[in-house]
Amino acid sequence: MSSSRRSPVPAGNILYAQSGGVTAVINATAAGVIEAARGRGVKVYAARNGILGALREELIDTSKESASAIAMLRHTPGGAFGSCRYKLKSLDDNRAEYERLIEVFRAHDIRWFLYNGGNDSADTALKISQLGKAMNYDIRCIGVPKTVDNDLAVTDCCPGFGSVAKYTAISTLEASLDVASMAETSTKVFILEVMGRHAGWIAAAAGLAGEGADAPPHIILFPENAFDEAAFLAKVKATVERVGWCTVVASEGVRNAAGQFLAEAGTRDAFGHAQLGGVAPVLAALVKEKLGYKYHWALPDYLQRSARHAASKVDAEQAHAVGRAAVEYALAGMNAVMPVIVRTSDAPYRWKIEPAPLAKIANREKKMPKGFISRDGFGITAAARRYLAPLIRGEAALPYGKDGLPRYVSLKNVAVPRKLAPFQR
Repeated sequence: MSSSRRSPVPAGNILYAQSGGVTAVINATAAGVIEAARGRGVKVYAARNGILGALREELIDTSKESASAIAMLRHTPGGAFGSCRYKLKSLDDNRAEYERLIEVFRAHDIRWFLYNGGNDSADTALKISQLGKAMNYDIRCIGVPKTVDNDLAVTDCCPGFGSVAKYTAISTLEASLDVASMAETSTKVFILEVMGRHAGWIAAAAGLAGEGADAPPHIILFPENAFDEAAFLAKVKATVERVGWCTVVASEGVRNAAGQFLAEAGTRDAFGHAQLGGVAPVLAALVKEKLGYKYHWALPDYLQRSARHAASKVDAEQAHAVGRAAVEYALAGMNAVMPVIVRTSDAPYRWKIEPAPLAKIANREKKMPKGFISRDGFGITAAARRYLAPLIRGEAALPYGKDGLPRYVSLKNVAVPRKLAPFQR
């Protein structure tokens, strides 16, 4: 919005919280929120460890941080205020939690709640947005997009994804050069396991490492396709015989024809999702048993989502932009919306931010379109390349110290004095 159209900002404070798995650029969104709010004269409190901080009245006063410290968030990975995996039940099932949130909001004059997360967080944001009418309190809620999985509906892409996509493509390329150099007398098959429980966006990004039948990755396994053991082994064997080695990139959520995760560990996380124990070692054992090839496998785990040194410039810019837009939407009186990224052109790549209803985003998953997966099910198409390639472009520069390490910021995170009794869950 241009300043000439801005109406006076009503009194009150913003509460911002980070949720779910963090990304290399989620703090850039936090910086966007805080900088935009300061520009409008509005104080931002941050909840310590996501929605749990709001319930526990563990709030952080971001006004105690310098402008330079907030600016440094733009290139600092992790979650500056802490995150959590915690899903609110319905108002009917746990009214006490909602009443507590309203208590905290009233006590600290919180009129806007910005929740920065993925699918489950969008659901939480939607539920809280409905609190005002149900509990007679004027609260506006904005969901702020974030997820490395890139599976939020409506938005063209999710802040956090472009950087993990870049890391995955780079790692696939570099590891493949290593394997190629050793294949004559050592490793024949390298398997890289990446995040992606139900959607194969991160695995697909590995396809940007090379193009053509002999270029790595030679095989990509997507959650969208049922795992076919015979077809997989035949592809590995044919690749090794033709190229001399084979790189496989597998999404953690690969399932068999019965719909079971290949790597399900038998436990569940706080959101009720199955905990996965590692598909790469399962595939590696299969390759060894059936084909006899020497193998190596790797599980980047947190490395892929925290690798700020390999972040995409586009991703960092989009993460900052959605934070600023969230504040503008909140102060304009919007409720139950999310700033989403709209692609306006592939070449040259152009994008903009628009509001979208949370009701169209919460609890929905955007999976890989069929047209993005090659006919044999083991690669990506030209359409997928057109979509993915712009998202990893550009290098988001980091300041480095004399010790050769990046300069990241640790905020003071000064606590806001409590006004209420402790919350009993």
